[in-house]
Amino acid sequence: MKLYYNPMSTYSQKAMIAFNEKGIAFEPQVVSLMDPSSRDAFETVYPIGKLPFFKPREDYAVPESTIIIEYLEDNFPDTAQLIPEGRNEARQVRFMDRMTDFYLNDPVVSLLFMKFGFRPQDDAAEAKARKHIATTYKALDARLAKQPYICGENFSMADCATIPPLFYAQDVMPFDAYPNLKAYWERAQQRPSYAKVMAEFVPMWNGMKAQKAAA
Repeated sequence: MKLYYNPMSTYSQKAMIAFNEKGIAFEPQVVSLMDPSSRDAFETVYPIGKLPFFKPREDYAVPESTIIIEYLEDNFPDTAQLIPEGRNEARQVRFMDRMTDFYLNDPVVSLLFMKFGFRPQDDAAEAKARKHIATTYKALDARLAKQPYICGENFSMADCATIPPLFYAQDVMPFDAYPNLKAYWERAQQRPSYAKVMAEFVPMWNGMKAQKAAA
């Protein structure tokens, strides 16, 4: 089983947290979309060129982080459950997964790309991103005031989606004013499934930041 990913990609991290939670091994296929040769090679596998991309076997492929997690849930039923069986509970997890992707992950990445020059500065886009992030922080902080995880007492796909952008958010829009969210982030870093992800990408991130600072 091959997983095409980049260690610093938030959506790749989301899928990798799920693999780690479930204890499912995969053959890593690291892709650098910033490297033309790496991108071109990947696009021969998946012309859309988005990460992550999962091939559980050579004749079958699963794109998109949420759908990869859904696939793991269906095909590895004896592993840790990330989507509840109850329809209402499952719908809530899927809802929070989508909301976090759209209104935390994507705007955080947008601000990050502008900050580091991967995307041109756009004042209107920045204001919109900050509005969405602030709204999401407030909603998450309220949820986490009464429960340990995004959708209740159990770690779920919604947590897989929420944790990765919080790392980068510290650089572009810190959440220190939201105590419950901050405590959640502190706990998340201690969780083995995410600690394993961090061990791979944090050195790369620190190296990139140092390189940018020296330029």
